[in-house]
Amino acid sequence: MKLLLLLAMLTACAAVPQDLSGKMFTFPQQTSSSHVRLTASKQNLAAATVCHRSFTDLRRDHILFSLATPSSANDFLIFWDEANQEIEPHIKNVKTEYKGMDYKNNMWHSICTTWDSVDGLVQLWFDGQPTIRKFVNAQSSIAGAPIIILGQEQDSHGGGFDMKQCFIGMMSDVHMWDHTLSSCEIQKYVDGLNFSPGNVLNWSELDFQITGRVLIEDKQKMCY
Repeated sequence: MKLLLLLAMLTACAAVPQDLSGKMFTFPQQTSSSHVRLTASKQNLAAATVCHRSFTDLRRDHILFSLATPSSANDFLIFWDEANQEIEPHIKNVKTEYKGMDYKNNMWHSICTTWDSVDGLVQLWFDGQPTIRKFVNAQSSIAGAPIIILGQEQDSHGGGFDMKQCFIGMMSDVHMWDHTLSSCEIQKYVDGLNFSPGNVLNWSELDFQITGRVLIEDKQKMCY
C-alpha cells in the first residue's frame, strides 16, 4: 500500500507543469526510444500553429514535431527531408513540401507552421520569413486523444519509432495554439519579444514526460 501511494505521489509530481523559460531539451544521441512526450491542454483542433526552435548538425532525415491520434499517425507532423532538402508539414496524413529553406547546421532556427481546416491552407515560417500558402485536403478537425512527441517520429499512436529518423540536437521554446497566428505574432515569437504563449502547449507551463536520455539544460547564449 505504501509503495502504491509513493508511486501515485511520484506520478502526480511528474505531471506538474514546469516553466522551461531559458531552458532547452538536449537529445545527445541516436536512439529508437529516447523522447519527450508533451501533454496538450486541448484535444479537438480545427486550426493550429506550432512554433519551435531547433539546433542540429544532422545530415539525414529527421523529425521536428510529431502529433498522432488513434486515427492518424501524422495528424500534425513537421519533418526534414534531407534528400530533397525540404521541410515537410503533414496535416492529417497529407504532406506538403517546402524547398529553398536555408537550413544550416549548428545554428538555431525558428520554425512556425500554421493550418486551418476551414480553408485547408498550410503555411510555413522559417526564421521569420513566410513561404507560400498551400492547400491540403485536410478540411476536418484533428480529433481524438493526441500524443505529441519530440525527438522521435510516430508511425503509430505513441510508437513505431525509427532511430534513423530521430532528432539529435537541442530544441527549445515549443508552443502550440488552437488557431493560426498572424504574421506580427509570429515575428514577435521569432524575435523573442512578448507574445501570447501557446494555449495548447506552453513552454513556460509545459506538462511533459521524458523517456531515455534527454537532458534539460540552460539554453546556450552567445557571450560578447
